[in-house]
Amino acid sequence: MLVRDAMSTMVLTIGPAHTLRQAARLMSARRIGAAVVHDPDTCGLGILTERDILNAVGAGQDPDAETASAHTTTDVVFAAPGWTLEEAAAAMTHGGFRHLIVLDEDGPVGIVSVRDIIRCWSPSRPRPAELVG
Repeated sequence: MLVRDAMSTMVLTIGPAHTLRQAARLMSARRIGAAVVHDPDTCGLGILTERDILNAVGAGQDPDAETASAHTTTDVVFAAPGWTLEEAAAAMTHGGFRHLIVLDEDGPVGIVSVRDIIRCWSPSRPRPAELVG
């Protein structure tokens, strides 16, 4: 199975000036764990995850004052839609992260998470009628 088969195509893109609270609200509303941070003035694309926000709040930083740019990972490993899930899982394991931005020639087309991969690799749950019979 390939990354394109597992990835979420809902890509939330925010700017570096978004506060952590704004980012958290947008991520929560979409039920996603990561946002692409686009900063054309510096590094280009980065990623802000729920863990980044949690670490900042846990350290006592003000989510209304802290900006995404201060917490964005800019040393990002990108996946291609044609990668296998094994390749994506290996990159995540090696890098110690849970999300990969998926890029094609035109830019971000999705995000694949550990949860997406597990969902593909897990056997289907039996339906209630199958449990009874």
